This record gives sequence, structure tokens and C-alpha cells, in this order.
Amino acid sequence: MEPSPEAVAWFEAAIADPEAPVVLFALEWCEFCWALRKFLAARGIPFRSVDLDSVAMQAGELGTALRPVLLARTGEPTIPQLFVGGTHVGGCTATFAAHDDGGLDALLASHGVPRGRDHVDTGALLPKWLHPR
Repeated sequence: MEPSPEAVAWFEAAIADPEAPVVLFALEWCEFCWALRKFLAARGIPFRSVDLDSVAMQAGELGTALRPVLLARTGEPTIPQLFVGGTHVGGCTATFAAHDDGGLDALLASHGVPRGRDHVDTGALLPKWLHPR
């Protein structure tokens, strides 16, 4: 499915907003989205969450129309996807890896995004079914 021009324009405006440089494209009922939200909150990183399956985003089917835009922009069919200052960071595990290697902090700093805690145990935030017993 080809992205609609309206959805592309909405997406580009969302990720270019200097008042909200950290944008999370997520689903309300997704364990990986929950993990990434918990991570951002634990780090004290302010973010805007665009919940594609929310009632608000389903009005006019905008949430559905944004999925092909995300795929075209990221090459990733999965949700969540995080952007900082228009730069694609990745999904949940890619963002956690960027946190662990310091790349996320550098990107946040380059956009003046405040961040509280320096380190969070990202493994503890992942869905419990991923952890072997």
C-alpha cells in the first residue's frame, strides 16, 4: 500500500516538531510499546506517543494510514518505532541497544532533550515471557 500524501505530511510534521522532539509511534495494547514507554518514563525523557490504534487516531483512519508511512520511512513493519529530532532510533530493542551503547544519549543531547536517570535496566522492562525461567 502506497502512503497517502496526507499521512506523509502528518508524519513529517510530527517528527519535526521542535516542541516535542521525541516521538513514539506505538499501539495501546502492545507489550513492547509498554516497555518502551516505561523506559522513557524511567529515564525522565519527555515524549509524545502517537498511539496508532487509539480512538483519536482511528478517526478518519489516520492511524491506519500512518502504518505504510512508517514502513516506507524505517523499513520496519513492527511497532513501536521511536524518533528523536526526526532521526529514526528504532523499535523497542533497538532503542534499548542505543541506550546501552550511549548513542541514544548523544542523540537526545543534540536536540536538547532533558534526561533524568542515566541508566535503566532495560532487560527488566521487556515482556516477562522473553525471560527464561
